[in-house]
Amino acid sequence: MIGKLSGRVDYKASDHVLLDVGGVGYVVYCSDRTLAALPGPGEAVALYTELLVREDLLQLFGFRTPYEREWHRLLISVQGVGAKASMAILGTLGAEGVARAITLGDAAAVKAAPGVGPKLAQRVVNELKDKAPATMAMGGSLGAAMGDAPAEVIEGGAPRAAPAPAAPASSSAQADALSALQNLGYAPADAARAVAQAAGEDAQAETPALIRAALKLLAPKE
Repeated sequence: MIGKLSGRVDYKASDHVLLDVGGVGYVVYCSDRTLAALPGPGEAVALYTELLVREDLLQLFGFRTPYEREWHRLLISVQGVGAKASMAILGTLGAEGVARAITLGDAAAVKAAPGVGPKLAQRVVNELKDKAPATMAMGGSLGAAMGDAPAEVIEGGAPRAAPAPAAPASSSAQADALSALQNLGYAPADAARAVAQAAGEDAQAETPALIRAALKLLAPKE
């Protein structure tokens, strides 16, 4: 299994990038959002990958963060959602947006992805809403893992480090806030909905602000 590639961008196409890793070119399919975030030809980059294996096909899909890859794995577990649909959803919403939409039951947001109809969007929300809190809770640990030293890119015998992508503060903050609320005794699903709603109202909020906002949302209504 190929879980991560560190190399240099050879070229970017409409739906994939050719990554040169030690003289071997890997075709890695990515979402529009991921492709837009990649550097230009010749620049170093690291991508977390998922390998699709079929009888007549081997395809690598690339993600800027392991958190995004986890959401891809969750999305393709839904009947009718293939890798192409998952890439469309992640490209439209991003990992944090997918987490928020599913947790809040916002099928309309999922339907905004190209090629995703209302029935499929509703199925995604229905099948993943109970799994979303656990995946959101992984955001902190996955963000921390991204701080590991990246693999080296060898050029002419001289090693050069390929920079790891920056950790998404929002997913880490949401994971920490979710953990704090669960420690306070709130049910995972209720805590996840409150954190997702709070994050949607302030995408730049750090953990303390998210906790305060979520607690207000969870407070009994008079």
